[in-house]
Amino acid sequence: MICLEVHACCSPRSVALRVSTRVDENGVVVEIGDTGPGMPKEVQARAFEPFYTTKDVGKGTGLGLDISRRIIVDRHGGEITIESRPGETVIRVRLPLRPPPAP
Repeated sequence: MICLEVHACCSPRSVALRVSTRVDENGVVVEIGDTGPGMPKEVQARAFEPFYTTKDVGKGTGLGLDISRRIIVDRHGGEITIESRPGETVIRVRLPLRPPPAP
């Protein structure tokens, strides 16, 4: 997941990376944000699909965010979201304080 944000650091202009954590009434929240060019809506819509990548052939598997989603959502009952606009992209992970009931 962090790799997605770190790629913004390769931009020709200066990009700030921000990582924050907090506890709220619903659980633990981790945010990873940057001040890069933003993520197009088309990419946001497909970002968690397995094998989806914006990289050149042979440069990525497209599994990073899919695996992250499976661990966060399916295994721990949390959520992962992307909010993006030019100048700010935030990937937010929310994990519950208590594990979900076993199936």
